[in-house]
Amino acid sequence: MIQVEGLTKYYNEVCAVDGINFDVQRGEILGLLGPNGAGKTTTLRMLTGYLLPTSGTIRVEDFTIDENLLEIKKLMGYLPESAPLFHCMLVYDYLNYVAKIREIDRDKKIPRIRHLADLCGLNEVMHSAIGELSKGYKQRVGLAHAMMSDPEILILDEPTSGLDPNQIVEIREIIRQIGKEKTVILSTHILSEVEATCDRIVIIDKGKIIADDSTQTLKQSVGKERFIHISLLNTDFHTFEAELKSIGGIIEIEHLNGEDDMLHVRLRCISGADLREPIYQKIKQTDWVLMEFHQETKTLENIFRELTTEN
Repeated sequence: MIQVEGLTKYYNEVCAVDGINFDVQRGEILGLLGPNGAGKTTTLRMLTGYLLPTSGTIRVEDFTIDENLLEIKKLMGYLPESAPLFHCMLVYDYLNYVAKIREIDRDKKIPRIRHLADLCGLNEVMHSAIGELSKGYKQRVGLAHAMMSDPEILILDEPTSGLDPNQIVEIREIIRQIGKEKTVILSTHILSEVEATCDRIVIIDKGKIIADDSTQTLKQSVGKERFIHISLLNTDFHTFEAELKSIGGIIEIEHLNGEDDMLHVRLRCISGADLREPIYQKIKQTDWVLMEFHQETKTLENIFRELTTEN
């Protein structure tokens, strides 16, 4: 549905986005993940036509951003990080105002506002002034604004920034509901956000894409090493180390401190092979008592730190 090729943006001599390429499929929830200043907001502003790229192409359906900007904007709903709301207006009046601007037919306007009030959880505050609402409710109003014209594509810039944990969960659920019918692109630097919400992750750092895949695939493919944690009774570190150093693929055996009488170790292994079976067979031949044995699961936080540090 969306194809981005060689997208680049310079601010004077500063390169904010550096020749990135990615596609977004219809019905996909894509998370654009990266540290602050990585180029996420600039990328979204170019996708929505608020900024023109220095070079590169953006194609949405059969339209290109340089030739069919208005047609592309009609396909999109956009919620920037700080929702541009009129705080003096009541929620209902504001949504009614947005519907008029979007030229929604009079017979469809009220049903559309009611639908968005249900979807975004606004029924309790429809007759409250926007300025009196919590930030979570203001984000919901902004989301309803972005959805008013029933766009095929919804673009959200840091949609849960500054919200409390309960509000974050509520906004996440709304995004998941919207994602059942729409194509959604959201940017964030909150790792749990993309893991809980998105079908696919694009990690961007210093203007470049450094990873693009599903969370599960990234966890399996990124990283050069695996770690195995083992806790034992009836042995000491030097005996354990001597027995296991003959297994190929173990890079390092680390002695971990514990508050009990058990031996706690962490094995650093090459990622190409699963060494759990030969390690277990070696332990099985001894009189050691195996209390704990597990392979460390690589988290999205580990992956993010690893990739952005390397970059």
